[in-house]
Amino acid sequence: MTALMAFSFVACFLLGIPLALVMGIAGMAVILAMGVPLQLIAQRMFTGIDSFPLMAVPFFILAGDLMNRGGTTVRIIGFADSLVGHIRGGLAHACVVANMIFAGISGSSVADASAIGSIMIPSMEKSGYDLDFSAALNSAAATIGPIIPPSIIMVIYGVSVNVSVGGLFAAGFVPGIMLGLALMVVVSRVSKKKNYPKSEGFSAAKVKKELKGSFWALLAPVIILGGILGGVFTPTEAAAVAVVYAFLVGKFVFRELAWKDLPGILFQSGITTGAILLIISLANVFAWVIAANQIPVKLSSLFLSATSNPYIFLLIVNLLLILVGMFMETGAAIILLAPILAPIAGKLGIHPLHFGFMMVLNLAIGMITPPVGVCLFVSCGITGLSLEKVSAAVMRFAAAEFAVLVLVTYIPSISLALPRLLGFIQ
Repeated sequence: MTALMAFSFVACFLLGIPLALVMGIAGMAVILAMGVPLQLIAQRMFTGIDSFPLMAVPFFILAGDLMNRGGTTVRIIGFADSLVGHIRGGLAHACVVANMIFAGISGSSVADASAIGSIMIPSMEKSGYDLDFSAALNSAAATIGPIIPPSIIMVIYGVSVNVSVGGLFAAGFVPGIMLGLALMVVVSRVSKKKNYPKSEGFSAAKVKKELKGSFWALLAPVIILGGILGGVFTPTEAAAVAVVYAFLVGKFVFRELAWKDLPGILFQSGITTGAILLIISLANVFAWVIAANQIPVKLSSLFLSATSNPYIFLLIVNLLLILVGMFMETGAAIILLAPILAPIAGKLGIHPLHFGFMMVLNLAIGMITPPVGVCLFVSCGITGLSLEKVSAAVMRFAAAEFAVLVLVTYIPSISLALPRLLGFIQ
């Protein structure tokens, strides 16, 4: 059965079939061979998405779309530029800061890459920045989206292995800031070398003006993160609050959101949500087949026989995830691998939140590694550049992010200090 599953999966993947259908077809082939009734497929698909925490996914997607259309993105960028625009390469730094702020709203790399990139990349090009540099930076900065909470990927991980989603959110806050700072270090070096422009100088009056204009936009991540980390509401409830807040601010405060915009926004959010939930539901079929054939047990024995050293295990897992992230969609990779790898990590004494966040961070960086880096494709679509050109330019940023990954992997307190302080770890 294992050979049939592997053959079906690889054959469908090489034929270019979408990954969600690859998992469904491979799972169905094994189920037929096992003589199990096909009703199991529908049952497992429904079970895979019948989850209260998973309801946060469509809400966060809708909230991001509403804020992007309602003027929140533009105001966040303006405020970010007032803070760092006076530094050499100011617009590039503003791109990173804007992504860090917007990450506290959307929870999605794709949303950040599209919302921030559609505004920042043309502005940077007009100001004299190389187009491939701008596209690469936008792609890399967007990976902060699922790291600084809230995070759709963390919700999927938490549901997959029954780990506290709130704890994962808390774990991502400090590393998310570290990612932003690491990217800004690279930006500073490149900007000095290429003499990229900067604004006239820091102006407290400008910061005050932009802060006043963007107050309601900046209040969104405060409400979302404060509510979750403060225990006021669950991540799912926070997502629903974010939708209501995004609509009220866009419609009645900024007045850039019209009633006629809502059908298009809901339709686009529905398409994005449908794609994610289809992957999750079919991955659950595949996960049942994997469990039924005791593959997790076999892999666990294989790993534990190879090494009982947690540091070597983490190195092996990171290398595996880097490879997987180059070819597989992040959510699908988590659903497939987390239930297999997390129990092994637990047996080696690795804290579930630490291991879970490490997986999320690694696969988030995978969104800028070719050939299937989804954030690269978004920036390519905005700029018209080839994937090869943007991929070459993004490597310096990817290296900085991998350096942060190494620190997070081998210094657990970076990701665990805040969850412990907030009571997620006893």
